[in-house]
Amino acid sequence: MKLVGIDIGKNQHFFCIMDKDTGELIVQPASFSNDKHGFDLLIQNLKPYSKKSILIGMEDTGHYHFALLRFLLDRNFSVALINPTTTDFSRKMQGGITKNDKLDTLTICDVLDTPERKKQYRITKVNSFDLYEQKQLTRHHHNLKEELNVYTNRLQKCIDIVFPEFNSLFDSKYGRVYMSVLKTFGSAEAIANADIRRVRKCFEYKGRGRRISLTPQMLKDRAKSSVGIPSSADVIQIKHLVGQIELIEEQLTEIDKKIEEFSIQNNSPILSIPGISHFSGTSILAELGDISNYSNARKIIKAAGVAPYHYESSQFTAQHTAITKKGSKYLRKTLYQIILPVIRYNPVFKEYYQLKISQGKGHRCAQGHCVRKLLRIIYHLLKTNQQFDPQLLR
Repeated sequence: MKLVGIDIGKNQHFFCIMDKDTGELIVQPASFSNDKHGFDLLIQNLKPYSKKSILIGMEDTGHYHFALLRFLLDRNFSVALINPTTTDFSRKMQGGITKNDKLDTLTICDVLDTPERKKQYRITKVNSFDLYEQKQLTRHHHNLKEELNVYTNRLQKCIDIVFPEFNSLFDSKYGRVYMSVLKTFGSAEAIANADIRRVRKCFEYKGRGRRISLTPQMLKDRAKSSVGIPSSADVIQIKHLVGQIELIEEQLTEIDKKIEEFSIQNNSPILSIPGISHFSGTSILAELGDISNYSNARKIIKAAGVAPYHYESSQFTAQHTAITKKGSKYLRKTLYQIILPVIRYNPVFKEYYQLKISQGKGHRCAQGHCVRKLLRIIYHLLKTNQQFDPQLLR
């Protein structure tokens, strides 16, 4: 077996080739450019060996490895992705103080050379590269949601200054009329001084939707009696924030449509679990990657960072510990977002949650137990390709 260690960079990569059996360096660390010419140079160095006898390793970091990974997978090479913290730990154990691209190729080979029982990498299959696209989309979705939350909080702060009574006039926030009024006027003062015909235009829209009880005249009258403070700075902010919120909502709609396409294409059995949507299902699958890289359910619980800390010494054993939070924060976020609907719509999970509460667990702790139970079920469904059947859990 020939081990190929590749240290990833933005403009160039470094590689070396080591014989697994003898530990001999067949090809000394050398660089190649991050383009077609450089990739072909790497292939030339690999040609003397059969593809079945080659294991290529690289760090799963940033996005600079995507092009090379796709290039190698398309040519049916076996590629192992390694967590950067693993190589960093290995480097420090060998006495390395500073990072060196050439020496890092040797460190990656050392990680690839670990026994199967202690394997610290995962093999990426040729047909799993689509998961990278899905991971990018679902993570972008998460990030846009966070941005949306920031903008809506800032918008509410500005509204509280210029028209504190505004929200009480609407049954729900961020509807068409709600956003149109804010974008057009931005303050109680502007509404109070506006021609009623201009206010009416904000209430006119085509298409379906629940009609609101508020009328243009009611809005104008309330604006006249508002205790809001006239502030041109806040008015400008409101109009800009409304535009940014509407843009993000359009982007989320576009992303959700593509994620649903991926979800239908995946046709995963985890969608049979009530409470898991196209988005959450795709996010879970993308973050986990190839399920064959996990030998048991404990491994995916660890990958999600929801395993409880275990602290024990000769004189003390911790009774209550937090979760590790060492895995994918996006996977963990998705799991905690869906666990309440899963508990609500699944009698088995609801009973399990209530059992943990009756045992003296707090709400968050009971949720954590349910998340781990959900991951064990997800692991089983993905391994067996079975549909979710709550009767089998009783």
